[in-house]
Amino acid sequence: MEITFVHLHMKTRHKAAGASSRRHCREKGEKMTKLSVNINKIATIRNARGGNNPDILQVARDCEQYGAEGITVHPRPDERHIRYADVINLKPILTTEFNIEGYPQKSFLELVKSVRPTQVTLVPDAPDQITSNAGWDTIKHFDLLTDVVADLRALGIRTSIFVDPRPDLVEQAAKIGADRVELYTEPYASAYATDPARAAAPFVEAARTARRCGLGLNAGHDLSLVNLAYLHQQIPWIDEVSIGHALVCDSLYLGLEQAIKQYKEQLK
Repeated sequence: MEITFVHLHMKTRHKAAGASSRRHCREKGEKMTKLSVNINKIATIRNARGGNNPDILQVARDCEQYGAEGITVHPRPDERHIRYADVINLKPILTTEFNIEGYPQKSFLELVKSVRPTQVTLVPDAPDQITSNAGWDTIKHFDLLTDVVADLRALGIRTSIFVDPRPDLVEQAAKIGADRVELYTEPYASAYATDPARAAAPFVEAARTARRCGLGLNAGHDLSLVNLAYLHQQIPWIDEVSIGHALVCDSLYLGLEQAIKQYKEQLK
């Protein structure tokens, strides 16, 4: 009971501390932060058994119906969760934003150029990587990313570059020509329980840099019902959070509709 009380007290204090910044954000006429649900884990469950249960297309429709403002997928070359065919089949049925993440190898670029989603998020994952664990070195890979971003933007596709929370990397993303950066939030999630303010500090600095450079701002990786509200209080101008693993895990207990509603509550 003591642990629960402390946790609830911390959440209440954090909500109060962030209320004025959220009001200020709304007063300036800024858009509310969108929730994009990553459905990769749903595809993992389907693939483990074969067949089409759960039905990825129906899950995507339901996520939108339950309030998600976007759907995210990350097709990898081995198709161990979302398959390339899923991406193609999802495009015509979605009514919200479609975000496709991936490493810009030839097959991925051919896919996104064919599908033309709302947004492509470029990540530096190796083909055999279990999950994203770092952002781009936008200085080292400046030429590669500049060419890819130019090609995608010419097709009217919004581009976002996955980066660690370092101002220099964010500044370089702006020079590359990206529309947005997505902050890799695993370090924040890992440190949150120990010291929320300290955990969020580098992300606030990077977010301010993005704003100063005219970049839109996304965030994702290991965000959850435990840590999302506090990050949003510190950075209320985040355009979009992409959440999959934690949301799917929570839906096992809450149900998908209630899980999405609770995540959206953290963004108010």
